[in-house]
Amino acid sequence: MSQYTTGEMAKQCGITVRTVQFYDQKGILVPSALTEGGRRLYSYEDMKQMKIICFLRDTGLSLDTIGRLMKEEDPGSVICILLAQQEQLLQEEIGERREKLDRIIELKNGLKTVSTFSLESIGDIAATMENKKKLSALHRNIFLAGLPVSLLEIAGILLWIFKGNWWVFAAWVIAAIPYGIWVSRYYFRKTAYICPRCHEVFKPGFKEAFFARHTPKTRKLTCTKCGHHGFCVETYDNSEEKK
Repeated sequence: MSQYTTGEMAKQCGITVRTVQFYDQKGILVPSALTEGGRRLYSYEDMKQMKIICFLRDTGLSLDTIGRLMKEEDPGSVICILLAQQEQLLQEEIGERREKLDRIIELKNGLKTVSTFSLESIGDIAATMENKKKLSALHRNIFLAGLPVSLLEIAGILLWIFKGNWWVFAAWVIAAIPYGIWVSRYYFRKTAYICPRCHEVFKPGFKEAFFARHTPKTRKLTCTKCGHHGFCVETYDNSEEKK
């Protein structure tokens, strides 16, 4: 019958000698025999158990949990439950780490667009990232609200071209103008802008915001705090929710 010393056991299982000794001290895996000089000797069955212990340890289970499991007469069913729980914990941890990684990547990408690096720049990007979900939801709601109007416009144009019924398109024009103004006012009431110079959040006048040049994330405005005129970063206005 094969017997293994502490060093041989460590080598076969890919762990350190101190780990083997520690598991003995903790009572997780006690050697099946001792030499006359008191050296540990492990059997082939001991080695198989050690490999199971190492596998369970790699899944993230605690040594105390593993130790209790190894003493169970039928640990299989308990291990299945514990592994399912551990899987859930690891999935949650992966999700949290993925979210942190996404935030780091987004922050790095945001810093690439900043001409002068400063702590205030990081604060601006952080504020924009914090409100990104709310701003995306606002954009989605505006798009959905405008979709029926766009479909009506297309229908009016097609009826005018193919049927000669221009009145549908005329009705759309009459309705679309006040509707567009109302939607725009609602949108600008929910948004604010971050000045790249003084880093203050401000709300422009409706007329200026409506006619300003813009990109998907910025709008060329005059800061009401410092007077800087340039492209300012759009963000969600949380002050509206506090009223």
